Amino acid sequence: MVDRIEERLQSLGIALPGPFPPHDPLDAVIVYQGRARTSGQLPRDHDGAIVQGVLGSSGPEGISVEMGAIAARWCALNALSVLRLELGSLDRIERVLTVLGFVSSAPGFAQQPAVVDGASQLLYEVFGTAGRHSRSAVGVAALPRGGAVEIEVEVALRE
Repeated sequence: MVDRIEERLQSLGIALPGPFPPHDPLDAVIVYQGRARTSGQLPRDHDGAIVQGVLGSSGPEGISVEMGAIAARWCALNALSVLRLELGSLDRIERVLTVLGFVSSAPGFAQQPAVVDGASQLLYEVFGTAGRHSRSAVGVAALPRGGAVEIEVEVALRE
């Protein structure tokens, strides 16, 4: 039996990267009382390369809002990848509850929501109305491994 969400991913032409679990003693996903929450996911592509950069910077490390949104999309794909590994199937997800997005930002940059939209749009594409969620988009001075974006996702599980 093919999972409904796996079919949806295939129809969208999406292959999940990874998974790329965190180092010990951290867990990629915690499942507790009908919910699952991911650790922060960096924008890793299929090869594990991280989209690096600082939004709003005019220096060589600067990247565009559009590239930041692509990085946020990679983060969401990585979140789905670790959720699938932990849950056995993405069909166990009843609803996406919240997304917490951190954007590596230069002083004065205020377009964090437009960047994190890349993750939000991906989750909506995959889960439809069950992918709608609450969200925060926060600018930070730096992220692990020079990542441009980091995303955490919390979902409600089917019983």
